[in-house]
Amino acid sequence: MKKIALSLGLMLGLSLSSFAQITLSDMQYWRPYDKRGLNTFETSKADTIPYEGIKVRLGGGFTQQFQALEHKNTATAVMQGEKNLNNLVPIENGFNLASANLNLDVALADGIRLNLITYLSSRHHSEAWVKGGYIQVDKAEFLNSPVVDKIFENLTLKVGHMEINYGDAHFRRSDNAQTLQNPFVGNYIMDAFTTEIGAEAIYQYKGFLAVGSVTGGEIQGGIQSPGNRAASFIGKLGYDSQLSDALRVRLTGSVYHTSSSVRNTLYGGDRAGSRYFLVMEQAVNAAGVAASTSANFTSGRINPGLTDNITAMVVNPFVKFHGLEFFGNFERAKGKAPNETTDRVWNQIGTDLVYRIGSNENFYVAGRYNKVEGPLAKAAEMAGSEISIDRVAVGGGWFVTKNILAKAEYVRQQYKGYAQNNHLHGGQFNGIMLEGAISF
Repeated sequence: MKKIALSLGLMLGLSLSSFAQITLSDMQYWRPYDKRGLNTFETSKADTIPYEGIKVRLGGGFTQQFQALEHKNTATAVMQGEKNLNNLVPIENGFNLASANLNLDVALADGIRLNLITYLSSRHHSEAWVKGGYIQVDKAEFLNSPVVDKIFENLTLKVGHMEINYGDAHFRRSDNAQTLQNPFVGNYIMDAFTTEIGAEAIYQYKGFLAVGSVTGGEIQGGIQSPGNRAASFIGKLGYDSQLSDALRVRLTGSVYHTSSSVRNTLYGGDRAGSRYFLVMEQAVNAAGVAASTSANFTSGRINPGLTDNITAMVVNPFVKFHGLEFFGNFERAKGKAPNETTDRVWNQIGTDLVYRIGSNENFYVAGRYNKVEGPLAKAAEMAGSEISIDRVAVGGGWFVTKNILAKAEYVRQQYKGYAQNNHLHGGQFNGIMLEGAISF
């Protein structure tokens, strides 16, 4: 199916090329993939680019890391034959698998754009597969209604299989090979990111923002298991204003809710994988399977496993004064898995401080503190119920051009609260990450 989806995407691009212009120029109501996309959240309603007929924009992203991390634990031995299941997989310094994205944006009509993103290579899948695609409508002139035209001066509609707009952190995270907007190498420990099928309305007026979405609540959707699926509802309210030439302030609050799901993936929807390869992974698990970079693709993260019902809320402040930026992520999620009878609550704090240097802000230094805490699922309670994980990351970057970024980061992550017979007891990984990224 992944190969079929890729083939259809390429066929669409080739067929459009027969009567449309292939370009690398900017699109209407569009978020740039390069440095200009920094601190861009929802797409603007500014109508600055004229429509000149059907236009196909081909873009891409490429990212490569060099990893120099070490890990350790203090877990007691759990023997299975001659193997200690709490031994961590041996790792050494080296290059991680390179990742690549193919971005296809198509101007279909004045104010109507198609987006399709394909992961050409990722940690979880080395072959090509589609992330998702949607249509974005910022004008509805085909309805020939002055009233509708007036409404769409502030309204944006998106329909399709798309990245959900819960919180603001997903605009700053690394999305497989699209990493220029992330000042760090890794994403948050509890990574709120997924793609779902649905519709989203965004209303912007003089700095005020309101977002409402309804989705199927799962990555792939489905028609089986009747009675176990319910729609997901996503909302966001906020204010974003450039108060002066030197000061920008943004504050948003978001909520995500679904009452039932076969397998909700709000905190497990990143199928591309984490940036810290094989850290804190068992060398061999209880089933006798050795760790691998593709199978153990979420190293360094935690999924609280709220896969049935979930209500998550997050507040995201963002302040930029001259070159100094602060971004916060204060999050609370409540829910449970299908085999649980009571809800569990998880909390996350993320604080990013970035200082961009120079008139063009081509250099920056950055620091991050990230902590999550909550109870493990009932099936894992014998291994420790209430746990916490915290991360400190410091580093910096250099925009060689608007399309090329080099990053360096020191990261340390610690695991607390796990029982002695769990391989994460006393766990810690730390070291240096280097990353090079290209996006256009």
